Amino acid sequence: MADISGTWLGTYWQQGIPTRFEATLIQSGNALTGSILDDSYLGEARLTGEVIGRNVSFLKRYFTTSPDSVKYIGTISADEDYIQGHWTIDMFNSGPWEARRKGENLCMSLQTAQEKLISLTSKK
Repeated sequence: MADISGTWLGTYWQQGIPTRFEATLIQSGNALTGSILDDSYLGEARLTGEVIGRNVSFLKRYFTTSPDSVKYIGTISADEDYIQGHWTIDMFNSGPWEARRKGENLCMSLQTAQEKLISLTSKK
């Protein structure tokens, strides 16, 4: 089983717009708890979930800005330094997300995602 306890820097995309976040994850066996601070008006949230093998799932609940919880699912890399997945609020609000233990590659990941989006848009 992967151990993802620690501080993570990540990005989620909603309608193609990236939002960065910082997460502090605490894993005890399969149980996962922690907090997330979004770099947006949404602010701070708490999370509860689980880690099964290399799969992670959790619910994110904002303290004050949104009554809706956000479900995250993801896959943990073999070196346990990267998670990639999908978040969902309801059938109309969902998107990809990713997080890394170290933030130096986030700008590169964001640039790659933006380039893919531009490429897809220009093909239409």
